[in-house]
Amino acid sequence: MDHYDSQQTNDYMQPEEDWDRDLLLDPAWEKQQRKTFTAWCNSHLRKAGTQIENIEEDFRDGLKLMLLLEVISGERLAKPERGKMRVHKISNVNKALDFIASKGVKLVSIGAEEIVDGNVKMTLGMIWTIILRFAIQDISVEETSAKEGLLLWCQRKTAPYKNVNIQNFHISWKDGLGFCALIHRHRPELIDYGKLRKDDPLTNLNTAFDVAEKYLDIPKMLDAEDIVGTARPDEKAIMTYVSSFYHAFSGAQKAETAANRICKVLAVNQENERLMEDYEKLASDLLEWIRRTIPWLENRAPENTMHAMQQKLEDFRDYRRLHKPPKVQEKCQLEISFNTLQTKLRLSNRPAFMPSEGRMVSDINNAWGCLEQAEKGYEEWLLNEIRRLERLDHLAEKFRQKASIHEAWTDGKEAMLRQKDYETATLSEIKALLKKHEAFESDLAAHQDRVEQIAAIAQELNELDYYDSPSVNARCQRICDQWDNLGALTQKRREALERTEKLLETIDQLYLEYAKRAAPFNNWMEGAMEDLQDTFIVHTIEEIQGLTTAHEQFKATLPDADKERLAILGIHNEVSKIVQTYHVNMAGTNPYTTITPQEINGKWDHVRQLVPRRDQALMEEHARQQHNERLRKQFAAQANVIGPWIQTKMEEIGRISIEMHGTLEDQLSHLRQYEKSIVNYKPKIDQLEGDHQLIQEALIFDNKHTNYTMEHIRVGWEQLLTTIARTINEVENQILTRDAKGISQEQMNEFRASFNHFDRKKTGMMDTDDFRACLISMGYNMGEAEFARIMSIVDPNRLGVVTFQAFIDFMSRETADTDTADQVMASFKILAGDKNYITVDELRRELPPDQAEYCIARMAPYTGPDAVPGALDYMSFSTALYGESDL
Repeated sequence: MDHYDSQQTNDYMQPEEDWDRDLLLDPAWEKQQRKTFTAWCNSHLRKAGTQIENIEEDFRDGLKLMLLLEVISGERLAKPERGKMRVHKISNVNKALDFIASKGVKLVSIGAEEIVDGNVKMTLGMIWTIILRFAIQDISVEETSAKEGLLLWCQRKTAPYKNVNIQNFHISWKDGLGFCALIHRHRPELIDYGKLRKDDPLTNLNTAFDVAEKYLDIPKMLDAEDIVGTARPDEKAIMTYVSSFYHAFSGAQKAETAANRICKVLAVNQENERLMEDYEKLASDLLEWIRRTIPWLENRAPENTMHAMQQKLEDFRDYRRLHKPPKVQEKCQLEISFNTLQTKLRLSNRPAFMPSEGRMVSDINNAWGCLEQAEKGYEEWLLNEIRRLERLDHLAEKFRQKASIHEAWTDGKEAMLRQKDYETATLSEIKALLKKHEAFESDLAAHQDRVEQIAAIAQELNELDYYDSPSVNARCQRICDQWDNLGALTQKRREALERTEKLLETIDQLYLEYAKRAAPFNNWMEGAMEDLQDTFIVHTIEEIQGLTTAHEQFKATLPDADKERLAILGIHNEVSKIVQTYHVNMAGTNPYTTITPQEINGKWDHVRQLVPRRDQALMEEHARQQHNERLRKQFAAQANVIGPWIQTKMEEIGRISIEMHGTLEDQLSHLRQYEKSIVNYKPKIDQLEGDHQLIQEALIFDNKHTNYTMEHIRVGWEQLLTTIARTINEVENQILTRDAKGISQEQMNEFRASFNHFDRKKTGMMDTDDFRACLISMGYNMGEAEFARIMSIVDPNRLGVVTFQAFIDFMSRETADTDTADQVMASFKILAGDKNYITVDELRRELPPDQAEYCIARMAPYTGPDAVPGALDYMSFSTALYGESDL
């Protein structure tokens, strides 16, 4: 603390009695009081169109004194005497003194004669008494009044300011900072307090006096030089001048209260608008996600490979497990936010919120329905495509296998048919060639079925849109063309052999018989090898059991086939015996066939080896189908429990939302317990998802043990979560409405009983006819216009139904208290005063910056060409705050 501050603190602690004794010898107090009291009186007399020049002279006849009392009290005094005699003047002064006494003021040693005689001391004492009674006595701050109240008010207002310490009404004001602090506290734009210096009291005092006179309509009652030049300024003069500041700023307190009320309404409006913006953004994001997702789900472009389609299936699983659940939560939260916002708007007497076009809750529900419709068929399409590709891969492999066998058989046949060996052959050789050709024709006919099978498989691949159909078709066409060519060459060779048949007389019957029996048997073995190596695909135990039965029937034919083999080999042995007996030069070969006993034995051994391999393959497939059956039963056991559980919970939640058991808080607690039990059930859903994934990975496409699919369970689970969340939100909004509107629990029960009675369909909503019947039962007598108005309140979205929340909002609104609106508009009148409008500058001065600018922006559309420029009248103010409401 500097020297000046230390000195000032010591001055505050000196007893006031010492100062009073010193001032009795100093005429400075009289000068200060003269100026201050004169200015104070003139500040009131000006309202009556007059003023005084000399305080002890101008009040001597009592006329202006009576006029002063009438102005400051607002009352009429007795009629004054107009005579100029002393007795008339004394009478007038006595009337004034009697009026002062009637206000509870004791006038000690002050008589009318002293005033009439111009006694300065008595006149100043009388004026001081008037100031105390009418300007200071009624001041009240924190249970203190008059002088103490005024001092406490000064201390409270100047407490935050540096170098200001108001302890009294004399030396605490000498440096002028106290006056500047009071002005800056209420009108900071008038004084730059940061530039003031404590060591320049004259500048500080003159600044405060000039600003007060120019901007606050407070006359200059003191001289800065008198205050600075006096050791102890006159307390009465200071107190009189400071009281003028109090009365000038006393209206600010009322304005501050009014401003606070307006701020509260503005804050609610801003919060509601923020909620609207949040709704719009969340709705836009959700709709955009749905817009992007639906084309993906509707894309039915098939892939060429099984791996690609399985990847699509995996992507769809990720969508159901990872991507869609958060969007379900967003959709639910969007509905909750919309309902909460509408409730807040109704409680604030604001119009219902209407989202942007295309972003209504109904629009989101419609878009969500389209999403689920697209999603519904997507998984089925994926599984069908996987089955199709599996079938295609099987058919393609079968086509390649049969084509390879056939191409291997036809290799060299064309060259053989083009030979002209018959031209130089002997008769026996010709006969042999003819028989051989007959055997070939028999073989060719036996291969006709294979060619037809190849063509049929190619046709089926084309019908199933196999991705490599061009190469399949090309290969099939080559086989068919070659087959036709073989037929033509065969016919041509037969004709050539028949032309020479007459020249060929002998033929070896044994070789011919061997060839005829060996060829079919060889074809049978080739068919058996083909069947034993044929791939198979089954989906049930019954199908694998059918293949097993067919295989057992095939094995039963092996003994007869072995007998035929031995018989064919016996023919060959007989030929060998004849050759050895008759020394026939046959060169050790059969001219009628190329099938040798070694080939027959080799193929027979191959068939015997393939039989146990087929047995093993069938056993393994049977075991796989048994495993698949266990998976079906495992899934069905859980699904048959979870499905009914979900349905039961949905019915229980529906009963809770319409029954009247306990208070709303009891219902809310009950619902939250249900919600907790539902959330705790989630692991069972996840376990079922895992079983479902095992079933899909095993390529199991049907399940006769249950009517529930994973899709049914998923949809039911999502509906259950949405229903419990929506029901809890409805009860919370009912509690919010009940508390805000002061509805008792008994009234709430009555509302619920009436609603349930007229909810004839028990859907939790009344249709238009039911709602009209409900209103009539409650005593409403209305026409179509009035009913249409009510429906616009309870059904702003025109859905044709009335929810319980809208019903209790309407019933509570019928008895709603409008004190809040009345208080806010009363606050407008306080700020506006007699002029009935508020300027932009006044709003910025009385309200916080952000809320002032918000209100100014809101009022801009409502100020027309007839309004005061830069101002807001009563109706515009009402519309800016409440919109087109009933206010």
